[in-house]
Amino acid sequence: QVQLVESGGGLVQAGGSLRLSCAASGRSASSYAMGWFRQAPGKERDFVAVISWTGGTTSYVDSVKGRFTISRDNAKNTVYLQMNSLKPEDTAVYYCAVAPLRGITTTAADFGSWGQGTQVTVSS
Repeated sequence: QVQLVESGGGLVQAGGSLRLSCAASGRSASSYAMGWFRQAPGKERDFVAVISWTGGTTSYVDSVKGRFTISRDNAKNTVYLQMNSLKPEDTAVYYCAVAPLRGITTTAADFGSWGQGTQVTVSS
């Protein structure tokens, strides 16, 4: 199991931007997908974005397409989520996670390691 630490959350006005980072440490599979999920107050934890080990395959929830970009730097064991044109409905705790597979998945149960979460609040 890998340890994951998210950072970069904060309070922004609608239309603003944030860049989330997630640093991984400890033992892990030789190749793995990394993803972002979010949980708003009173709601289930939902998929946001995922990226394959090579970075060649990504997937996003429809509500963030064109606004969010996921990327990774394997040399730094870090995944990023660039969030632009933020909306109040993006307000949530954002979690990064690792899935021990070479491709991608959008299912939370496939991710075996999770970070502690970072709060993103978008004001109107």
